[in-house]
Amino acid sequence: MINGKVTRRGLMLGGLAMMTSGCGSGVRQAMAPISSAFAVPRGMDPRLRRQEVAYQGSEAPGTLVINTYERFLYAVQGDGSATRYGIAVGEEGLTLKGRATIERKEEWPSWMPTASMIKRKPRLAQYAGGVPGGPNNPLGARALYLYRGGRDTYFRVHGTNEPWLIGQAVSNGCIRLTNEDILYLYDNTPLGTPVLIV
Repeated sequence: MINGKVTRRGLMLGGLAMMTSGCGSGVRQAMAPISSAFAVPRGMDPRLRRQEVAYQGSEAPGTLVINTYERFLYAVQGDGSATRYGIAVGEEGLTLKGRATIERKEEWPSWMPTASMIKRKPRLAQYAGGVPGGPNNPLGARALYLYRGGRDTYFRVHGTNEPWLIGQAVSNGCIRLTNEDILYLYDNTPLGTPVLIV
């Protein structure tokens, strides 16, 4: 896990997968949950539910820390705690590492596979024209767009219409949360939120 705490009002969004320089600061696992009063979606491992956890790390309050190995996103608070979310991450070699910033947010975002995604998974060619936002869209109810140096990385933190995949490495690099969790994170993550992906 990483040092810092998450304020629900000052959550900072982070982490989608892209091939860039990694950030390997000492990541330690969060200790026992402080509270776990949030519902567990059907089929999801209860450890992956959203919960308040003790948090030690050096990141400032409001930062989003995404630990792709642990399969958790931490919204750092200022009191030694964080809100921890279970996530699905990119397949091996497809995960963004390092720092980014949330510079765009969308409700019910549309989705279109990139050329490299179609090359890796030809079945995605059927969606080359795009998929409009809605319950059948793979980006789910909300999306946070990761930028570096003012440029879109094409990585997102977003919802999913397949919540049973939370906890797995299955995406083309994006970070997935349940729709319930992305709604909560979206409402508590302002534009400009720093993100650290480790």
